[in-house]
Formats: sequence, structure tokens, C-alpha cells
Amino acid sequence: MTNNDILRRLRYTFNLTDTAMVDIFAAAEATVTTDQVFAWLIKEGEQGFVEISDTEFASFLNGFINAKRGKRDGQQPIPESKLNNNIIFMKLRIALNMKAEDVIATLALVDFDLSKHELSAFSRKVDNKHYRVCNDQILRLFLTGVQQQYRPE
Repeated sequence: MTNNDILRRLRYTFNLTDTAMVDIFAAAEATVTTDQVFAWLIKEGEQGFVEISDTEFASFLNGFINAKRGKRDGQQPIPESKLNNNIIFMKLRIALNMKAEDVIATLALVDFDLSKHELSAFSRKVDNKHYRVCNDQILRLFLTGVQQQYRPE
């Protein structure tokens, strides 16, 4: 999954307007325009499409955490320059204030079973022997489950 794909899914799931998305970036002390947001939301291959960088997307996710849970005291986190699915998964989990049981229940909505041990492996450091990569399929299923929870048809 690309950062743009995830951004589009989050926009749809939480029914975010362009202005709301700009405000989410601002919550992470990042400045973007509605034109930038619009370009990031265009599908790949269409005219005007711009790929959102890892740093820009990390700023969005940090702002999403701030918007959903409130800003933490002190210095705000510096956006990562390189993102992977594990980091994205963790940031979404934090923003939505989900415990392990909540994530497992969300994945169960899309008929995917994941144990607590498998879930905790996504949060470990890369050099830990129990570390596991969160692949695109799991992240996609998680986003689909979140969509079912927050935007029921």
C-alpha cells in the first residue's frame, strides 16, 4: 500500500474534508495547503497526482493522533523520514486509542484472526528476534475493519 492509498482510505473512513485534513497537518505543526491535499488524494496515474512523502505522511499521522487524542505535553514528535507498515499500524492504533483486544476485534470484523503474540510482534524493534513485518495485506485488512467500525454503511 502506498501512503496516498492509506491517506485516501482515512479520509473516506472518517469523512474528512480538505480543510479538516489541513487542520490535522497543523495539529502536528506542519503547514500544507488544500491544493497539496487535493493532489495527494488523486489516484495514481491521473493528471495532477502527487506522491506524499514519508515525512509528510508521518506528519499527517502525528496530527491525526493529536486530533483524536489531544496533544501531549512538551515537544511534539519529529515526523519519521522513513515509514513502514509497522510504524503506520502503530500510529493508527495510538490515534484510535486501541488496545490489543480492540485491534484483534477489528481484524475479526473482516474475518482475519491474529493472536496477541502476533500483534505484539509488529511493535517490537527490528533487531528483536520476535519482530514481524506488518505486510500490506494485514494493514489493508485493519483499515477495512476500521472503516466498518467508523463508517458503517
